[in-house]
Amino acid sequence: MTHDQSIHRNFIAGEWRVGDTVAENINPSDTRDTIGIYTRASAEQVEMAIAAAAAAQPKWAATTPQRRFDILDAIGSEVLARQAELGDLLAREEGKTLREAIGEVARAGQIFKFFAGEALRPSGELLASTRPDIDVEVTRDPVGVVALITPWNFPIAIPAWKIAPALAYGNAVIFKPADVVPGSAWALTEIISRAGLPEGTFNLVMARGRVIGDALISDPRISAVSFTGSEATGRRVAAGCINRRESMAKFQLEMGGKNPLVVLDDADIGVAVECALNGAFFSTGQRCTASSRLVVTHGIHDHFVDALVKRLGDLSVGDARKPSTLMGPVVDASQLRQDLDYIEIGRREGANVAFGGRAFADVEGQPGYYLQPTLFTDTRNDMRVNREEIFGPVASVIRVADLDEAIAVANDTRFGLSSGVVTTSLKNARQFRKLAQAGMVMVNAPTAGVDPHVPFGGRKASSYGPREQGRYAVEFFTTVKTSYICT
Repeated sequence: MTHDQSIHRNFIAGEWRVGDTVAENINPSDTRDTIGIYTRASAEQVEMAIAAAAAAQPKWAATTPQRRFDILDAIGSEVLARQAELGDLLAREEGKTLREAIGEVARAGQIFKFFAGEALRPSGELLASTRPDIDVEVTRDPVGVVALITPWNFPIAIPAWKIAPALAYGNAVIFKPADVVPGSAWALTEIISRAGLPEGTFNLVMARGRVIGDALISDPRISAVSFTGSEATGRRVAAGCINRRESMAKFQLEMGGKNPLVVLDDADIGVAVECALNGAFFSTGQRCTASSRLVVTHGIHDHFVDALVKRLGDLSVGDARKPSTLMGPVVDASQLRQDLDYIEIGRREGANVAFGGRAFADVEGQPGYYLQPTLFTDTRNDMRVNREEIFGPVASVIRVADLDEAIAVANDTRFGLSSGVVTTSLKNARQFRKLAQAGMVMVNAPTAGVDPHVPFGGRKASSYGPREQGRYAVEFFTTVKTSYICT
């Protein structure tokens, strides 16, 4: 392997290291554009990262809350100061629009700032025992060395909401980003590398999951694994953490959704259309919280479909970094094939393509992974396009009679991440919020988009384990210790 300085390296035990192989990071808006060359970790480097983290963790756990605050706050400040630059990189490698990408970077900076504050607020309890002359103290210890496995669709925000609490609560980190978008992960790591962490506390291993995933999950020195990605891979992570020969690892899984947006007859049609447009098609539909099922009551159905189709006609598809673009490309060729396969499945199942359904070889002469936003009508909830996560700019309209049927259809899925309703009735909103089988419920707002300081997660096959983000993150990244003190 060459030691060419132009290769973006892994960060292990406080040093930048080249792996066994390299890969090009390609711009999905223009496949002629190579963003950079990024190394891939070898099995030996994964072992080195685990050993470094295990050695560093006790020292980091012993640091003061003030030092943790200072480091995390500095990381957050630099991310925010460079949001335009980092947002441009994110849009270039992932394909979401520049505006969305800059917003994601800002969110990442805010997350580091939030958890800097949490580092100064360690919580505990002092309880009276049922026995005399004994005090009971309940405290939280770091869980240990944590492996963080992140997806490609939010290449800086999701790493931030895993890395920041892991460090805030005294854990050492091994960070494995998605292989298709290494640029944002590397840029974030470069910032973290200069923040003053003890050597080995934070490690970046860029590689294919199938090459290093088992090593991260099965090693007994890894105390916890936080994973965001597909349901199938999430189940393998869970099995690996449970089936260790020695101690089991704690695990946290975020695995996707098939999220409903319910539009009732009394809805404000303008609000309904904008919620559907944003939730289903912004970020090219590549969000686990996307509104992929639009459940619409009979009285407003035709008006809603006509209005949404009109708005889709205004949704310009193009280079993610151009100001006129409202929807960027799909992330890569594999995802584009998957999206097109599902569009064909929908057609064969009898769904009507009311808008879109076609890929573009290029836009304005730029070759890329471009796909029209696609809207199916005349669908049933038992169709594959309404059961399986497509993860692209594809949504289906399901006609229902009333609120009761809408709630039944909304809940009729193995997923349960986000669920939304558009209505002007407080009574209907309350009923929907009470009965929705989802971790997050939106009223007159898109199903996608949450604040950085509140818990994120779902139910059923969408999630497993404690919630991410906000103060709830302490549940995963720490372990409770109960101490008895005899006076």
